[in-house]
Amino acid sequence: MLTLKQINDRILTPALQLLPDRMDSPRARIQLLAIHLQEDPLQERIQRGNGPARGLFQFERGGGVRGVLSHESTNDYAVTVCTARGVSPEDKAVWQSLETDDILAGCFARLLLWTDPKAMAQNANQGWGLYARVWRPGKPHPEKWDDNYARAEHTIMG
Repeated sequence: MLTLKQINDRILTPALQLLPDRMDSPRARIQLLAIHLQEDPLQERIQRGNGPARGLFQFERGGGVRGVLSHESTNDYAVTVCTARGVSPEDKAVWQSLETDDILAGCFARLLLWTDPKAMAQNANQGWGLYARVWRPGKPHPEKWDDNYARAEHTIMG
């Protein structure tokens, strides 16, 4: 299992290099790591019970994947990322690839955050709001968020 530092270094860094520089910031990385801890802390990459979500950030085909591919602020970036990762920019192909391509998952997670019109979260409370708005978790577990956010923040900020 990868540590948060390894996820940051081996997954988020190359993923964010495929996106515009303005999408990379310490706060974006904190948010992404906290979401990973909420969504797939055991790094199973398949939702328990063979549910519809896939990848380190648990994307559903008809939800986050389709949203990133179709949103006016992210669709061009998504196509560029898919081309770079050798994946057809179609919801089924991306969704299937998320299970094994963590860099693609990192890109799509950052792009999904990009669809939110509010500024990037600056603290755990704002981070929860962003996560809840954009991921729309079915079983949100707010009691875990503050600790997950703090762990992510410690990884990035020291």
